[in-house]
Amino acid sequence: MDALRLIGSSRQALERSTEVAEVIAEAWQIQALAHAVGGVIAAGGPPDLRGEARALSETAARAGAPADHPAVRASGLRAARMTGVADPAAVLTALLGLLGELGIVLVGVACATDDEGLYWQCIETMDIADESGDRVREMLRRLSVHQAAPPEAVRGRAGPR
Repeated sequence: MDALRLIGSSRQALERSTEVAEVIAEAWQIQALAHAVGGVIAAGGPPDLRGEARALSETAARAGAPADHPAVRASGLRAARMTGVADPAAVLTALLGLLGELGIVLVGVACATDDEGLYWQCIETMDIADESGDRVREMLRRLSVHQAAPPEAVRGRAGPR
């Protein structure tokens, strides 16, 4: 399944999450998806995105779900169904929006809980989502610069000789 469709599925699942455990499980799902998108772009995406894509993958991996968590065992990681990133700009734009939505939902959970452990888990996950968003933003910036450059500059033939 293309990354863009998986991002859409993740957005819907996050919107349907009503219990705290569901929100936390969706946070893991979204970070696993960011990890996978970063990995795919790092492996075969545009060359000027590969370093930042590796950084995205590494950042998102820090929020990994424990393999024995019931929510992960029950449905597996959505990101494992990803077959590719057909349109990096569209995928990165959608992923950036999803990471922002995740941050908002986690703020709500953190503010509503009396459980200190859950509070700090939300804060840490928000930090990782924010850092992942920064990586995605930088990749989008690089894509826009690359697309705005004249063809000669992209091929390395611009400027004085």
